[in-house]
Amino acid sequence: MNNIATTAEPEREPENDRGQLRSEAASETPAWSSSALPQECAKRHGWPSRLRSYFILAPLIWVYTVVLGTISLTLSFLDRDGGLQHKFARLWSKLVMKTILSPVKVTGSTDFDNSKPKVYAVTHASALDIPILYVYLPFQFRIVFKSELLAYPFVGWHLKRSGQVCINQQNPAASIGAVKSALRSLRKGMPLVIFPEGGRTPNGQLQPFLPGAFFLAIKAEADIVPIALVDTFDLLPMNTYHIKCQSLEVRVGDPISTAGLTVRDTDAVSAKVKSAIESLQSAPTSKSL
Repeated sequence: MNNIATTAEPEREPENDRGQLRSEAASETPAWSSSALPQECAKRHGWPSRLRSYFILAPLIWVYTVVLGTISLTLSFLDRDGGLQHKFARLWSKLVMKTILSPVKVTGSTDFDNSKPKVYAVTHASALDIPILYVYLPFQFRIVFKSELLAYPFVGWHLKRSGQVCINQQNPAASIGAVKSALRSLRKGMPLVIFPEGGRTPNGQLQPFLPGAFFLAIKAEADIVPIALVDTFDLLPMNTYHIKCQSLEVRVGDPISTAGLTVRDTDAVSAKVKSAIESLQSAPTSKSL
């Protein structure tokens, strides 16, 4: 029995070698790993963070929404092209971004040349993606959104009155008029922002792109600009009001041409844009503003 126990026991490594292995393993653990700094993460986003979010940040955002939304909706009857409402949306967004104490870097291809039609394909992980876009995209644009958002007070009303593009995913035929109008605006030079995943990701991972997400871009022969919003899921995921104030990044990729393509190329275009966004997401965090 003693012989069996002895042979079954694994060979012991010298103490110095074990210490070296532990040091190497520790050095390979990334600094951002949840297992690396659990106490620090818990302390940073613990109850003080929750209380600040529930009783200060979220109520302030609702106040901005109600006050500015009411003014914007009232003035919408004098605003035929939506330009004035875009300014109100940008003011609302600036107040929101000042409130949530989350600095944002914009990196990549940031010349934003809209001399020809452009469609901006953006990841969507948080309700706060919208104010980020209004603040850090320095031009007027229109958003393609799903019809379910029309049910939200003030937000839905603004989307309907400000010339955004409503798509009914359950009944695409009902969206033909909106699509034609968006196509005319796009060809005239009004950039479009689309969320090719169709809605917010429930788990922080990039979701499959919707069929036909780039239909408008192909029909208008517009360049598609991929944009990855980094860490916005951690900032405010779905089904919570806990805003975890932290640094964010907007990564802008190189434009992808659709010149000469047809709707039969939709899948190929979708795959190319998704690959570009995945590359943006996996890129190392930039150290420069």
